[in-house]
Amino acid sequence: MKKKIIVITGAGISAESGIKTFRDSDGLWEKYRIEDVATPEAWINNPSMVLDFYNQRRKDVLNAKPNAAHFALVKLEEYFEVTIITQNIDDLHERAGSKKVIHLHGEILKSKSSVDDDQRHDCIGEILMGDKCELGSQLRPHVVWFGEAVPMMEVAAKQTGDARIVLVIGTSLQVYPAAGLINYASYSAKKFLIDPIIPEVPRVNNLECIEAKATEGVPILVARLIKAFE
Repeated sequence: MKKKIIVITGAGISAESGIKTFRDSDGLWEKYRIEDVATPEAWINNPSMVLDFYNQRRKDVLNAKPNAAHFALVKLEEYFEVTIITQNIDDLHERAGSKKVIHLHGEILKSKSSVDDDQRHDCIGEILMGDKCELGSQLRPHVVWFGEAVPMMEVAAKQTGDARIVLVIGTSLQVYPAAGLINYASYSAKKFLIDPIIPEVPRVNNLECIEAKATEGVPILVARLIKAFE
């Protein structure tokens, strides 16, 4: 049986593919207020603005390509059982070839009913006002907004608890509940944190911090893990 690896990824891994992050100095929140585009209240108050915002995000994702970090994680699957838990709403992990990806915050290339969470559709183009699901409700982006529940959190926590190795890549560890996932890892699991700026983390056993961009640090770490496996 292959050893189980959980990989938790954040905006940093996608930023190197050209997708703007929200929290950097030149990030999306410099131009948009969270309250205006990423909350249920924003959807009620100005759905057109919300749709415009996510239509642009969708274009950005479609124009981006997976980078060296994404492809390195795919290589791990030859030797380990790998599940990626991502906070990102893009599909770069899947396009690189990763087979098991859990999206905590939804998927920008899907839409869903604004009244029925189970009514989901692939969505490559724009979502416009008047676009409706089979139930007759306005379609919205299939993303988890601030203030909404994170449906896949329980599944992600269980997966993390079963892992022998946990990789945390490109995340500030500031957005909860996703930021708390590392605390579900077993005491004995080996843990790695890769980021250009290592965030402050609570006391975590068996944690090695690697101060590097994802495209630099991930391929090196993957090579180490594979060599140790062999």
